[in-house]
Amino acid sequence: QVQLVESGGGLVQAGDSLRLSCAASGRTFSNYAMGWFRQAPGKERERVALISMSGIRTWYADSVKGRFTASRDNAKNMVYLQMNSLKSEDTAVYYCAAGSSPGTIATMRPAYWGQGTQVTVSS
Repeated sequence: QVQLVESGGGLVQAGDSLRLSCAASGRTFSNYAMGWFRQAPGKERERVALISMSGIRTWYADSVKGRFTASRDNAKNMVYLQMNSLKSEDTAVYYCAAGSSPGTIATMRPAYWGQGTQVTVSS
């Protein structure tokens, strides 16, 4: 079992930056691929950014490529999402997830979820 707790969400203006953090506890953190997902009102949950166990490989949704950066610190059991140039369409609840990636990082399958943190971007 892995417990995940997100933090860092909030209300910002378009063009601002935010850094989300996810603290993991439980099983060995470095054994899990990690991901950031988001869900806007009335929409399905979508993948935003994925990061491999080592942190070397990443995957980003086209909508955030070039603006968001995922990173992790396995020594601290932390994963981060740096979000720059935020847009109103980035407004959503952001979830941290831990799971496996049997193939490339893009195949990451979440097994554990955090409770989510709200990000609201005003235009």
